[in-house]
Amino acid sequence: MKHRYLPMTEEDKKAMLETIGVNSVDQLFSDIPEKVRFKGEYNIKAAKSETTLMKELFQMASRNADLKTNASFLGAGVYDHYMPVIVDHVISRSEFYTAYTPYQPEISQGELQAIFEFQTMICELTGMDVANSSMYDGGTALAEAAMLSAGHTKRKKIIVSGAVHPESREVLKTYAKGQYLEVIEVPVNDGITDTQALKGLANEEIAAVIVQYPNFFGRIEPLKELEEIVHANKSLFVVSSNPLSLGVLTPPGKFGADIVIGDAQPFGIPTAFGGPHCGYFAVTTKLMRKVPGRLVGQTTDDQGRRGFVLTLQAREQHIRRDKATSNICSNQALNALAASVAMTALGKKGVREMAAANLQKAHYAKTVFKEAGFQVVYEGHSFNEFVLKLNKPVKEINQALLQKGIIGGYDLGRDYPELANHMLVAVTEQRTKEEIDTLVKEVGDLHA
Repeated sequence: MKHRYLPMTEEDKKAMLETIGVNSVDQLFSDIPEKVRFKGEYNIKAAKSETTLMKELFQMASRNADLKTNASFLGAGVYDHYMPVIVDHVISRSEFYTAYTPYQPEISQGELQAIFEFQTMICELTGMDVANSSMYDGGTALAEAAMLSAGHTKRKKIIVSGAVHPESREVLKTYAKGQYLEVIEVPVNDGITDTQALKGLANEEIAAVIVQYPNFFGRIEPLKELEEIVHANKSLFVVSSNPLSLGVLTPPGKFGADIVIGDAQPFGIPTAFGGPHCGYFAVTTKLMRKVPGRLVGQTTDDQGRRGFVLTLQAREQHIRRDKATSNICSNQALNALAASVAMTALGKKGVREMAAANLQKAHYAKTVFKEAGFQVVYEGHSFNEFVLKLNKPVKEINQALLQKGIIGGYDLGRDYPELANHMLVAVTEQRTKEEIDTLVKEVGDLHA
């Protein structure tokens, strides 16, 4: 029988015990006093055969509302996007799938080149000079950007917009506590960062100002105006950005951003119940020696042949951790590869077309919702998300929608009490006109 693991027979167990010189498994634990040993029965199900167990697990999994059988309008940082078939084929190759840290470049050229290509594409999208080999996720990347800013400016205060993803703001606060940094939230006005409030908060004690583009509500922040406020006090300007949106939006680097971070999930990475995903981290040249994580550089060997190596890494990040600029020494290499393959398969034209489809379909959804008598909150430019005001709890409407094969939008009341009964609707290129029209009709029937 072919096994997906190596089973241990009773003969195997006996041979191992004889080899180490004991008579039983219990004898292995003879040093543990009897009075502290567990004598009862564990409250778990009895063991089943592999066939029976797999059948039970598949039945449990089938209860999930997956994206193959349901039309999803849920976004809020994790999106249902087209994934080229080639992505899974490439990342499933054993040399990538089982790869670990490429510390030995002479045997890791494929892995290193894949990471280098990821870095290059992120720089092209964001308009920045240098990108690292990826971070754990977008929230981690945002918090690391704040830590870099504090270390670079020697300042102890971070301003973050209330329109930045709520979970990312929580990650930032957790990081800041350990570094004794003060996090100040600037309020939101009409769905974007309140520039007048930011002017009142900005001063020479601020290490960085962090905004999101497009922001959590899908709105497009006025980066040019914000950049002038931030740099007037020599603070660093940090922009968290959906990389797909940069296929149609002017990249943050063109607006003078010092650090651009985000999550590469829109490119070839499954929603996967919220993770794992792949953060990206890009900076200007002046900050490249303070970038957390790994950087892959291109070079030539003594025979003039092109090669790739890990470069510009502070040794403190591996050994002298108390002096480290960051304690992250790893990256999401496999997911970064998935993003690279997806971007390569799409090409520059494909990325633009995919981003434009998100823009257009979200605009169509907004239009038909308005025509149906709904209030779309926050008028103005947005990418693929918008806020819809309802007269019933979002949870109640989403439960009813699920019965119709529709995954509804995000309940904003969870994070913004003033937005109770407000739904954040995401419309990606995956959604058809028929699915959008059905959503409007079903919500309309529930809303009546």
